Order: sequence, then structure tokens, then C-alpha cells
Amino acid sequence: MKIAQKYSHLNGEEYLIVHHNNLYKEIKKIIQSIDAEKFKTKVSKEKTKKGNKLYSPVELNREFNKEFQRLNWNESRYSYYITLDRTLMEKSILMPLDKQKKFLENNGEKSPIYSYNQTDFVKNKIAVEIQFGKYSFVAYDLFVKHMLFYSGGIINLGIEILPTKLMQSQMSSGIAYYEGEVYNVMRQGRNSPPVPLLILGIEP
Repeated sequence: MKIAQKYSHLNGEEYLIVHHNNLYKEIKKIIQSIDAEKFKTKVSKEKTKKGNKLYSPVELNREFNKEFQRLNWNESRYSYYITLDRTLMEKSILMPLDKQKKFLENNGEKSPIYSYNQTDFVKNKIAVEIQFGKYSFVAYDLFVKHMLFYSGGIINLGIEILPTKLMQSQMSSGIAYYEGEVYNVMRQGRNSPPVPLLILGIEP
């Protein structure tokens, strides 16, 4: 596969080139190593594509997972306690988990709610999400998950890897694609979401 398009938000690519160019090369190498045609195994049951062979999101994800894990990119989990008090949230978000709960309780939260998010791959504070899922999953990655990990000091950059429209047209309906998601980010303005991102559009 190849990187057909890329979008750098808040100097995401520039940060990667200057500070972690070796990891950028790793990511490019992984993408180039995937032969997408091997995973064109899903037989469509949709009316407009019935009987056509489509790219399988499950098999593609499995192959990307294997290659990233082989190079020691590992899943990361960020745990936290929820408060709707903005002042308390801003103070607690950078605390270790065990101190968050005690801090919130000491400041009037009777039963702080435990929650967590996890991201596919993290290495040297660079997060990578491979997304062959529905539109809502990508929006959550870009506007919630990467931002949460960034504000919590877990990452310095979020990378989202998506199929281009060209590839998505040979997948099941409802799969998110690069052009649409970059448009959604651009429409929010230059500084939203407030986290450096690199969005990569890939295709065979």
C-alpha cells in the first residue's frame, strides 16, 4: 500500500519529522509492506455491490496490528476519573490515577466515576490509530481520544490512518475515508481539535 495523501494539523507532520523521523520511516515502511490485494476477500451482499470482492477491514486491521506489534508499537490505556467541575478537571487530569480519586473526593465529588480510553499503538509518545471503521469511530479518535491522551501527557502527536475515497469505494458502505474526515477537521477551524495530528490517506 502507499500513502496517497496526508494532512498535517497544528504542525503534526513537522513535529514528527524533526523529533521522530525514525518512527515516521517505520510507519511508512509498515504501510508499504501491506499487500491490500491479499485482503480483498469480503464478498458483498449489498444491492449495489452484490457479489463483488471487497477489501476486508477485519483482515486489514489484523495485518496492520501484526506489523506494528512486530516493531514494538504497543496498545496504551489512559485511565482517569470523571468530574464535571472544570476547575477540578484541569487540576486532576495530570495527576496519577490513584491521586485523582482522592483529590476529587476531598473536593466534594462523592462518587468519582472511573473511565478509560485505549489507543491502538503508542511509541515514544506518538499514537497511531488504524481506522477502517465507521465515521463515528474516526470522529471519536480525532476529537476525543487523541485529545484526551494529549492533555493527559501520554502523547505528543496523534496519527490517524484512513483509506482514501478510492479505496473506500471498494469496501462496505459506511466506512470512513480520508477526504471526508480531513474536511471535517478543516471545517472546525485551524486550532480545533487542539492537538497536533497527522492524518494519512492510504490506498493500494
